[in-house]
Amino acid sequence: MDEVLSKYLIKFKKLRVDRSHGIAPHKPILLISIIQSYQGGQITDNRIYITPELVALFKSNWSELVITNHDCRMSYPFFYMKSEGFWRLVPRSGFSDLKKMGSLVKSFSSLNSAVEYAEIEPDLYALLIDHQSSQILLHFLLDEYFPDTKGKISGGTSGADQLLTDAKDNIVNEPPGEYRTATRRLIDQKADEEIFLRGSLFKREIPRIYGNRCWISGMKIDTAYNISMIDACHIVPFSESYDDTVSNGIALCPNLHRAFDKGLISINPDYVVCVSDGFIEEDSYSIRQYSGHKIVLPNQASYWPSRENLEWHGVNVFKQ
Repeated sequence: MDEVLSKYLIKFKKLRVDRSHGIAPHKPILLISIIQSYQGGQITDNRIYITPELVALFKSNWSELVITNHDCRMSYPFFYMKSEGFWRLVPRSGFSDLKKMGSLVKSFSSLNSAVEYAEIEPDLYALLIDHQSSQILLHFLLDEYFPDTKGKISGGTSGADQLLTDAKDNIVNEPPGEYRTATRRLIDQKADEEIFLRGSLFKREIPRIYGNRCWISGMKIDTAYNISMIDACHIVPFSESYDDTVSNGIALCPNLHRAFDKGLISINPDYVVCVSDGFIEEDSYSIRQYSGHKIVLPNQASYWPSRENLEWHGVNVFKQ
């Protein structure tokens, strides 16, 4: 273990970073955030996914440690860490050649759409799940790259937790008009990571509000695995509304989510299911069985879908 630890201390000291305007802090910040994620149990194997927790932790650590004028972009180190030898990017389906992505790396959304996860070497993974070794690596990175600010870091995830809490509060409590204005401003600022945080929490909060049950069919599947069978569905598409608030969301199982997005089903402003006449079913599963079905709404009225949004869907998407 000591030999492997020494190897990675040398690798971390010799990170390939831009030094033209001071040492670029992106890779050290990402590595610090990943070590903390292992210590906190947010990461449990050698696959590093782009999650709201990791993004929030990266941003929180950046605000505490970085005093240079570099841009806070997690996409930079997540992509370019592949040059360090211990980090391999695994593409999503349809993105087999990540070498051609260099010009797109500045866009967090482009990176996230192309990369499934990063995979670290087994020997580094063994170090990161060992508390003593991970502490040594963490303190080395702080001493080596942030000697003047290392005392500011909290050592936990309180800053990241607050970012996630604020984003969740925006989704649950912010008036849709204010939310849309703020989202448009983030888009203008190319603040892809902030938009990702909001969108990811929308995907989590909507199923939770509906008890992880499909709003139409009532389907609910509990598993011992980290698998969700219920989707968060925008009533008015995000590309049209810029609205991730709960009033623009419903929880649907995947097949009904697709039928809703394609206009084969809708829900009227009285919360009654409408089914299009424009398709034929040829198997035992019946979408038409839900026609005229009255939806059971969340107990808290502020979580109910907006009647205005449902009306918009009925006019603009539903194929009567």
